[in-house]
Amino acid sequence: MAKTMRIAVITSPGLTHLVPILEFSKRFLELHPNFHVTCMIPSLGPHPDSTKSYLQTLPSNIHSILLPPINKQDLPQGAYPGVLIQKTVTLSLPSIRDTLKSLTLREPLAALIADAYAFEALSFAKEFNFLSYIYFPSSVMALSLCLHLPKLDEQVTGEYKDLKDPIYLPGCVPVFGRDLPFPMQNRSSDAYKLYLERSKGFSNVDGFIINSFLELESAAMKALAREKSCFSFYDVGPITQKRSSSNDGDEELECLRWLDKQPHSSVLYVSFGSGGTLSQSAINELAFGLELSGQRFLWVLRAPSDSSSAAYLDNQKNEDPLKFLPSGFLERTKEKGLVLPSWAPQVQILSHDSVGGFLSHCGWNSVLESVQVGVPIITWPLFAEQRMNAVLLVDGLKVAVRPNVGEDGVVGKEEVSNVIKCLMEQEEGKAMRKRMEDLKAYAADAVNKDAGSSTHALSHLATKWENFSGIEDNN
Repeated sequence: MAKTMRIAVITSPGLTHLVPILEFSKRFLELHPNFHVTCMIPSLGPHPDSTKSYLQTLPSNIHSILLPPINKQDLPQGAYPGVLIQKTVTLSLPSIRDTLKSLTLREPLAALIADAYAFEALSFAKEFNFLSYIYFPSSVMALSLCLHLPKLDEQVTGEYKDLKDPIYLPGCVPVFGRDLPFPMQNRSSDAYKLYLERSKGFSNVDGFIINSFLELESAAMKALAREKSCFSFYDVGPITQKRSSSNDGDEELECLRWLDKQPHSSVLYVSFGSGGTLSQSAINELAFGLELSGQRFLWVLRAPSDSSSAAYLDNQKNEDPLKFLPSGFLERTKEKGLVLPSWAPQVQILSHDSVGGFLSHCGWNSVLESVQVGVPIITWPLFAEQRMNAVLLVDGLKVAVRPNVGEDGVVGKEEVSNVIKCLMEQEEGKAMRKRMEDLKAYAADAVNKDAGSSTHALSHLATKWENFSGIEDNN
């Protein structure tokens, strides 16, 4: 009889960080049911209902522990979300340590896995004698940047965004400084200092578990494993939710019924994820561009904000988004489009037969969801590493088109219309769709239960943990 193995995972605040690491846990347990997972969840302020609802869907062999919330007054007001997330985890370290100590007194742990923002907690792995891993929910390219950042920081003078030449990461498509993650756009900011600190902190772990797959980023994966041979790398993706968490059953059914009436691959799905927001002027131009294109669309609209990440930590005001649309827009486009306020069942929408394109903020979860169903992308990055993801999609994988941004930082309506027509009507868009269909097949192969590359990576992890010398057979 296989011995019961126990591992712990630590997420960081926000549903967009909680879901990826727990979806990984679910996938791992499906293949290796002799394991049990305990998940520790820090929070900035009271744990939101969305978190509690998601946790109720977990299987019995995943036990979640909601750590005491951190008071928002203890953190810098108006700071970049990444700073708030990092500092929330830092202030939660005493609770994390106490929880780990309590767990190890009852039963030994084989491994501790932390979200990238929770890297500081991995210092407890050495104290309590178990293996330590970062669960990296983004691309291999983004991880490569993190691991090479300390060297880049020493080599580059001035701001990265002012560099005339692109930065070359081993095995990756070249990326200009202006497309590096948001914290790297201002080297004197707290966001950059914490980003660099986090990158340096990655040097003390046993390995990295990456939500990508070999066939998607093979050159980057091989180069990283060769250059950073002191670490173990496990590409275990694509791991995404099989179904979007429902907020409103009637609303979900309404949009799916509407899609049922549309022709095959005729609808452009427009969504900026669970955290992205547009300014009022950007909403106006996007609306006029959608109308000008004449294409069918399903748009998930959120109320405007001057901050592109206003909804990232569930702190946006509850306003009716539809009132911010241009006057008469809904009436003029009622035969072609559907606008949903704030939320939609993305997984179900992307997999629908009538959806032929995705205008996306390029969050990695959304990218993988699109790859899994073979839907090409119009990139509209907003924050975090999304611009770098857009570069990978457009220049590396060639499954996306990126609109030109005006001098005012807004994509004009004519440009919006042009890229929509390119993706949905023109030969260039058809070629992108074909390449995305190929990636869809590779993604399915990667998670094949018997021979998939990601399945093998998970098996290697399980074997490593089962053979860990700090664990005794409990049976």
